[in-house]
Amino acid sequence: MGNLDLECRQKVTVPPSKPFLSSLKSSLKETFFPDDPLRQFKNQPPGRKLVLGLQYFVPILEWAPRYTFDFFKADVVAGITIATLAVPQGISYATLANLPPIIGLYSSFVPPLVYAMLGSSKDLAVGTVAVASLLIASMLGKEVNPNQNPKLYVQLALTSTFFAGLFQATLGFLRLGFIVDFLSHATIVGFMGGAATVVCLQQLKGILGLVHFTHATDLVSVMQSIITQTHQWRWESGVLGCCFLFLLTLTRYFSKRRAAFFWINAMAPLMSIILGSLLVYLTHAEKHGVQVIGYLKKGLNPPSLSELAFGSEYLMTTIKTGIITGVIALAEGIAVGRSFAMFKNYHIDGNKEMIAFGMMNIAGSCTSCYLTSGPFSRTAVNFNAGGKTAVSNIVMATAVMITLLFLTPLFYYTPLVVLSSIIIAAMLGLIDYEAAIHLWKVDKFDFVVCISSYLGVVFGSVEIGLVIAVVISLLRVVIFVARPRTCVLGNIPKTITYRSIDQYPLANRVAGILILQIDAPIYFANANYLRERISRWIDDEEDKLKSSEKIGLQYVILDMSAVGSIDTSGISVLEEVKRNIDTRGLKLVLANPRSEVMKKLDKSKFIEAIGQEWIYLTVAEAVGACNFMLHSCKPNSKAVDESTENDNNV
Repeated sequence: MGNLDLECRQKVTVPPSKPFLSSLKSSLKETFFPDDPLRQFKNQPPGRKLVLGLQYFVPILEWAPRYTFDFFKADVVAGITIATLAVPQGISYATLANLPPIIGLYSSFVPPLVYAMLGSSKDLAVGTVAVASLLIASMLGKEVNPNQNPKLYVQLALTSTFFAGLFQATLGFLRLGFIVDFLSHATIVGFMGGAATVVCLQQLKGILGLVHFTHATDLVSVMQSIITQTHQWRWESGVLGCCFLFLLTLTRYFSKRRAAFFWINAMAPLMSIILGSLLVYLTHAEKHGVQVIGYLKKGLNPPSLSELAFGSEYLMTTIKTGIITGVIALAEGIAVGRSFAMFKNYHIDGNKEMIAFGMMNIAGSCTSCYLTSGPFSRTAVNFNAGGKTAVSNIVMATAVMITLLFLTPLFYYTPLVVLSSIIIAAMLGLIDYEAAIHLWKVDKFDFVVCISSYLGVVFGSVEIGLVIAVVISLLRVVIFVARPRTCVLGNIPKTITYRSIDQYPLANRVAGILILQIDAPIYFANANYLRERISRWIDDEEDKLKSSEKIGLQYVILDMSAVGSIDTSGISVLEEVKRNIDTRGLKLVLANPRSEVMKKLDKSKFIEAIGQEWIYLTVAEAVGACNFMLHSCKPNSKAVDESTENDNNV
């Protein structure tokens, strides 16, 4: 019966070889086109292919024919609602970036229109974001003082926005979105929390009514700047700021407790600006230490293509700023878009989003806008207001256009302290301490990444915190690759299933057989480690069996079901492992090697060296064959020993 089972077993075959170009094409397609976007073009006439191509790159052409009046009514309400948030946020975040407030309004007009045509999210509301604004202020402020040379500073900000958009669009066209994935969830939580803390500290300038303030973003520099200017604190600004901050926090708390009243929190920033402006106008507080925005010119975005500083000595600074802020804006925008897409059970294409973000920032840089993305607060308001499609962005942009054409003089008396209160209230929601606690409970290493990112931002700078977090995250990847897990497998009683004896203590070891599972591809980075680890497993097993009466170790089975690929270094190590096992008088057996692994083992002649008969489809088959050999060979060896002993006696 045993012989019959061995003869009838399914052999592990080597996949048929493909031509080099075909193999390369398949590999590239798997790497860069896992969603197979070209599938929809198959078996389509040329005219239809053109239409599908336009719909793919300009998604509004795909859903606009199905747009209904009911959708329009919902989008109008949502668009007007987010416009009430976009106007004060645009002004506030522009001041955070050390840019003229009017540029914040410009940035809420053109980019949303571009995204409405190219974006794939139904819920994302486009606008300026606090973290990117802080990054721009931090990185460009080191090179150019925005107060001493405001024109050059604005030019550098617009140029950085152009390079950010160019980088984002390039990632999308080349389908390199996986680069953004190196910013892990833990990294983003820590980075956002740190950036929010720094932003709140920076706004103490407006709350206290200080004129001169440090451009550094670290905690020590900010606190030093505040403490050394205690004689210049303005109690009028402090009282006004605390009152509006309390009002904004209260409306936010109320809206979270009662979701139906989300609009109260959405309207609160605009109402704060209106109330603050009326208060200053009626009391003439601007003459008593309360700083105001001042004159904002009417009119739509002026063209700024000629203002881009491509020939400037600060070109490398703008490129670096653009790439860093572009990555952060992408990570935030795509994460927000995917989060809200899950609620409505639809999918957004990450590469399309990158192209949309890139094109809207390129267009924005040419129309006096600075970096925009998809802020969480604005998108949440759009979602709760019942927005159905990206038309809500068009409605918002229209409302901002009306503001630019007719309403900008009304912001003359808007106190800067109110803008600081709006920013602080928005930033408090980004300090997600609950997520940090969750990381501690689930994964201590992720918690270390999160806290390192947070502390790097707060005590160093935004760039330092980001670099620390990314380096630690990449270090973790390297550790996982270089030190893959291996474990000993045992048989689950009354089954043919083999699992880790650490995870399943009831699993039984098989006498005379050591079953090892390798849980990662075998590369040059981990090959030597695996060789040493396998050798140590064998040493430990032999030591255990020597001290017991059980049968000695005869076979070593490597379960390679989790080994997706192997390189030449890995093959060399397998050859060394085989020689080591042969030297010990043992036999190496492979179980379930994958297709890519079998191809390379065949080309390297390793299959000939080990023998096709010692490669099995499953661990159960390998154990069955080894058990058969153990029990069939054992009596024969005893008979030989007895006959030899009898011959000696004679």
